[in-house]
Amino acid sequence: MNIDPLIIMPVIISFIISVLLGPLIIPFLRRLKVGQTVRDDGPKSHLKKAGTPTMGGILILISMVATSLIYVKDYPRLIPVLFSTLGFGLIGFLDDYIKVVLKRSMGLKAWQKMLGQLLVTGILAYYLIGEMDIPVAMKIPFLPGQYIDFGFLNVPIMFFVVIATVNGANFTDGLDGLASSVTILVATFFTVISFGMEAGISPITCAAVGALLGFLLFNVHPASVFMGDTGSLALGGFVAASAYLTQMQLFIPIIGLVYVAEVLSVILQVSYFKMSGGKRIFKMAPIHHHFELCGWKETKVVAVFSVITAIMCLVALAGV
Repeated sequence: MNIDPLIIMPVIISFIISVLLGPLIIPFLRRLKVGQTVRDDGPKSHLKKAGTPTMGGILILISMVATSLIYVKDYPRLIPVLFSTLGFGLIGFLDDYIKVVLKRSMGLKAWQKMLGQLLVTGILAYYLIGEMDIPVAMKIPFLPGQYIDFGFLNVPIMFFVVIATVNGANFTDGLDGLASSVTILVATFFTVISFGMEAGISPITCAAVGALLGFLLFNVHPASVFMGDTGSLALGGFVAASAYLTQMQLFIPIIGLVYVAEVLSVILQVSYFKMSGGKRIFKMAPIHHHFELCGWKETKVVAVFSVITAIMCLVALAGV
C-alpha cells in the first residue's frame, strides 16, 4: 500500500513544531500574566479557569506558517489560505493583546474588529478573483458536477461567507478543546477534498491538522492554555479560504454545523432578549454554555459536538 508522503509529512512537521513550542511559549505567556478572564454569570466550573494563559493560538499560527513555507514554492495556491489564516489571526492577536496585556477588558472596539475583517476579506477577494482568477462558482451539495454562480453578487456573498465563518469559529472557542477538536475534523475534510480535486492546498490543510493535534495536547480539559481570538479567528479564516479554493462554500454549513449553531444561538439570544424586554431563549449563549448549564459536563459537550462534526463531514463527503 503506497501512501503519498505529502499526506503525512506536513501533519508530522506541524505537529512536532506545535508540541515543541508548547513548553516554551506557555510558560512565557504565564510570565506575561496574559490570563483568561471568566464571566461571573457563566458556569461556576469555569471560575477555576481564571488566569489560565490565553493567546495560545500563536502556537497554531507558527506551526502552520513554518510548515506551509516549506511547500509554498511548489504549491502557490496555498498562499491565499495562508494569508487569510494570518490576517484574521493578526486581528485576533491585537484583540487579545489589548485585553490581556494592556488590561483593557473590551479589546478592540467592535467597529475596529469589523473594519479589520472587512479589510482582510477584501484583500482575499481581490487576490482570488483579480490575481489568481479562482472560480467562485459554488459546488452544489449532492448534485454531482453542478455549480451555482451568483455573478455580480459573488463578491458581497464572499464577504458574508468569510466573516460569518470567522465569527462562527470565534464563538465556538469557549470550552477546553472544543474549537480545536471541531476544526481538526473540518481540516481533515478539506485535506481529503484537496487531494481528490488536486486543489493544491493540501500542505496547509495537513499543517492545520498537525498544528491543532499538537495544540490539543495543551488545550484538552483541563486546559493549560487557551487559543484566544488569536487562534479562533485564524481558524475561521483558514476554513473560509479553504472552502473558496475548493469551491466548497455551500458545504460550510454542513461541515461547520457547530459553527453555525454557535453563531445563530448568539444572534437569537441577543435579538429575543431585546424584543422581549429581557427574556432569554437559552440559559446562556453561545449554545455550548447552555448545555453546560443544563447539567452536561464540559467534556461531554466537546465530545458530542465533535461527534456531530465528524458525522456531518462524512455527510458532506457523500454530497461531493
